[in-house]
Amino acid sequence: MANQHAKGIERLQNATKFSIAGFKATWQHEEAFRQEVLLFIVACPAAFFLAKNSVEIIILIGCIILILLTELLNSAIEAVVDRIGLEQHELSGRAKDIGSAAVMLSLIWAVITWAIILFF
Repeated sequence: MANQHAKGIERLQNATKFSIAGFKATWQHEEAFRQEVLLFIVACPAAFFLAKNSVEIIILIGCIILILLTELLNSAIEAVVDRIGLEQHELSGRAKDIGSAAVMLSLIWAVITWAIILFF
């Protein structure tokens, strides 16, 4: 276990290690995250090719990153809920549904953003 009172470079190294572990765990256990990473891999070069300027590139890539961020948070919520217990509970279901809704909203936002920038 890492030193809870780490400071400076040691704290930064610990945070980096934990973040990489989070990416690995999400990649390993969440198919949706793997699909969204594939979307990111395709969308990044497309943004450079299709955008008219650097601001549009940042916006197009940024909304895909928003999907990844939302999926990471949703996966964290699901892991905590599952850790608490696997039995059916209204609040557990609600938490998972709300996380899923957040991911869906980020996907809708990305589609709208890409459509507006590319077609208007």
